[in-house]
Amino acid sequence: MAEKRGSIAFFATYKPPVPLDIFSSPASPATSHDELHMTDGLSSNYNCKVIPPEALKTMLKRPKLSSQATEAVVDSGRVSGLVFVSERDKNLETIHIALRFTKKVVEVFSFNDVYDTYSDVRMEDSGCIAGGYMVGNRTIDHSLVYVSTMEPAKDRREPWTAVYKTNLNTGETKRLTPSGVSDLSPSVSPSGRKIAVASFQGKGWNGEIEDLQTDIFVMNIDKPPLERKRVIRNGGWPTWGSDNVIFFHRKVGKFWGVFRVDISSGDEPVRVTPDGIDAITPAAINETKVAVATIRQKSTFKDVRVEAQYRHIEVFDSTSSKNSIKITQMTRPKTDHFNPFVIDGGKRIGYHCCRSELLKHGDDIQRNFHKLQSPNPDVGLFSMSGVFPTFSKDGSKLAFVDNEFKEVWLADSQGLRVVYEMKDADNIFSPVWNQDPQKDLLYVCVGPSFNSGKTLDICAIPNVSSGARQRRKLTRGFNNAFPSTSPDGKKLVFRSTKDGGKKNYKNLYIMEDAEVGEYGDGKITRLTNGPWIDTHCQWSPTGDWIVFSSTRDKPKTAPETDNGLDPGYFAVFLVKANDPSVVIRVIKSGDNIAGHVNHPFFSPDGKSIAVTADLAAVSVDPISLPLFLHSVRPYGDIFIIDIDSNNINKNKNVKNFKRITHSRYENSPPTWTIFATEDPNATWNLLLNDPYTPTCPCIS
Repeated sequence: MAEKRGSIAFFATYKPPVPLDIFSSPASPATSHDELHMTDGLSSNYNCKVIPPEALKTMLKRPKLSSQATEAVVDSGRVSGLVFVSERDKNLETIHIALRFTKKVVEVFSFNDVYDTYSDVRMEDSGCIAGGYMVGNRTIDHSLVYVSTMEPAKDRREPWTAVYKTNLNTGETKRLTPSGVSDLSPSVSPSGRKIAVASFQGKGWNGEIEDLQTDIFVMNIDKPPLERKRVIRNGGWPTWGSDNVIFFHRKVGKFWGVFRVDISSGDEPVRVTPDGIDAITPAAINETKVAVATIRQKSTFKDVRVEAQYRHIEVFDSTSSKNSIKITQMTRPKTDHFNPFVIDGGKRIGYHCCRSELLKHGDDIQRNFHKLQSPNPDVGLFSMSGVFPTFSKDGSKLAFVDNEFKEVWLADSQGLRVVYEMKDADNIFSPVWNQDPQKDLLYVCVGPSFNSGKTLDICAIPNVSSGARQRRKLTRGFNNAFPSTSPDGKKLVFRSTKDGGKKNYKNLYIMEDAEVGEYGDGKITRLTNGPWIDTHCQWSPTGDWIVFSSTRDKPKTAPETDNGLDPGYFAVFLVKANDPSVVIRVIKSGDNIAGHVNHPFFSPDGKSIAVTADLAAVSVDPISLPLFLHSVRPYGDIFIIDIDSNNINKNKNVKNFKRITHSRYENSPPTWTIFATEDPNATWNLLLNDPYTPTCPCIS
């Protein structure tokens, strides 16, 4: 039986609540009517490039495309091609091809379906066309160049991203990135001969959050030899203005800028965009002009933004002191636009943005669920727009909180609805069911998140399904979070700053009576004790062990914070619930223990643990992502670690793990139910097929 080990649900942090799609505008737009929609409008579509006519002719010879158009139709201009990322194929982020006809008809195909490439779970990105040039009397075949995570990195905390090329004539796929190296953001020179990439070569990834500090390497498209060499230190998102000129982005001080360099001259790069604004993700029009995404005024997450605080597309000329040409301010002044690309030699500029026309007035954005292809046929997988999903033990109910940490939602046989609401945002999170299904009882954290100096209470919400909206406080002061009950629902483990001192160290405690907590005759037992952070705890299905994430092995010489955020150095541990002296480290992130392995969660059979981790580092340039400037970390996928459920000591420093998700977003935290996504007894799974009709009064 498929999905016999149940299903994992997770939340994609800061993924846009409405789909992204691809549009274009003329180089000097006058009104919003000048904007063209470039795809069929299905799913989420982004990171687009134009397919040159000669390459498109080769593609049309493939059996899956041969009936769509002829070479004569391409020559007449009645059909054009695009290559982009879409999430329509099993909700994976993979390369697709669009054929755009002059009658406003758009047909979209999966690149894998057309060329029979790698079909397992992976992320793909940055598709562009290479080849088509002459070597003697021979024309080098066109190829699609792209990034894929199809092959694991050799080491933990190293990106799985490598650049590949698929020959559009033969269908043969080859890896261009050297073994043991990770690359991002490939760009092909105008002649089709060379590729520039942002690479971690020689340095690796060290947990950078916004500025990856990659170097730019150039290599030949056809080998041997590739003649790969570094041409720019500290640069990302390269784009060719000519076969010698490269534009790229770089962060200097507090601001991002776009720079230009002639790699044949040996001169230093020159900044093209003004200081004092953010300018990113360039797309070269020629060797002097470049389209970029700009943010002219910084904002915070709580700001009611003005036009200058949105991400817009502009064109800059490195030879002119005149003002830039503003592209999207005329069409959608209060919408963020991302990652421009060039159409018809610069006559039009393309980009992607959220499909704001899908929004309808209402109380909130409708919650939606998406089933994903899982690399493990025994385990179902789906993402959701709610945060901190939690299943009841019998699988009949699914609860979560909204993105603002203000409302608790419930999906059960009565449908989808809000069952508890706070007055202000950032005041409720991490719901978890009492594991006795007869109690219909949720535990929640009430208070501000991510602030260990503030009071944070664990509260019980009884009779959740009835909508009574009552709550009962279980803790007395301090910062308490991440509750989990024993299998019989009688006890509750949580993490707290009790006895944490001025540095707010966090240890694990057990409420001996989950009904009263610290009140009445309630007793609290300390489970762990030390100057570190123990958190994200969960009771095993058998009740013998508790799994948690901890910084207890962080070296004393390590920096106090990891890239300015949390302490870092999180690994996953097991402790015996009745003998706190038995503690086993199950898995760490990097060889030096640095990194993040967080939010561990047992499988229902107790034989595996799902985690959110940076074991595969980062998969895209973070600054190119929507909403990234307001997010926490641009990385984190779901992984599974198989364990021995009988002998805790056999689970020390497990070497093997299975990557479950491949995404540009942070996927967190996972939860695991015994029910499959298609099980008729789990009524929440009906939401997996609901049509997407978001409503929101505040997004435009």
